[in-house]
Amino acid sequence: MDWNVEEAIRRTGVLLEGHFLLSSGRHSGQYMQCARLLQYPREAEQAGRALAGLFREERVEAVIGPALGGVIIAHETARALGVRSLFAERKDGAMRLRRGFAIEPGERVLVAEDVVTTGGSVREVIGLVESLGGRVVGVGSIIDRSGGASPFAVPFRSLLRLDIESYAPEECPLCRKGIPAEKPGSREGVVNRPDRG
Repeated sequence: MDWNVEEAIRRTGVLLEGHFLLSSGRHSGQYMQCARLLQYPREAEQAGRALAGLFREERVEAVIGPALGGVIIAHETARALGVRSLFAERKDGAMRLRRGFAIEPGERVLVAEDVVTTGGSVREVIGLVESLGGRVVGVGSIIDRSGGASPFAVPFRSLLRLDIESYAPEECPLCRKGIPAEKPGSREGVVNRPDRG
């Protein structure tokens, strides 16, 4: 039976409903928690294979993902392509390569992410790779929720495109209703609380 990303997302409960503060600073009533998909090695492997299939023509030599969401999908995509897997992590407010990772001058690098919304973290990783002399040949994600206009100057491909509404905090209808917002993955990340009164 062929693997299908939409079925896998449904099967693993990736789509969450509530009031969420996204890493971009925007708010949304829905959140894609791809860690729920990637926690299953077979699902992660299949997602990596599918993403690798979108970039076979680019002669990728390494795959890099931003920590934390891009680590597993970058690894599985690299495995499917038979190349190295790296990740960038934030230190002192900026994405950096650590742990002995390096980019070779001219190396053809694919950036992989679990979900792209505004693309901010991915743009930082692209800048990092380019500053080290690497050549970014594309960006791949499991889910594209950027709204259709590619936020990158390189080819951007995803396994699934979803239009999920998000709001600037001052325009958020969920805030106006007093529904607490939380940072996904953490119950302690409550941003606002309804009036108690």
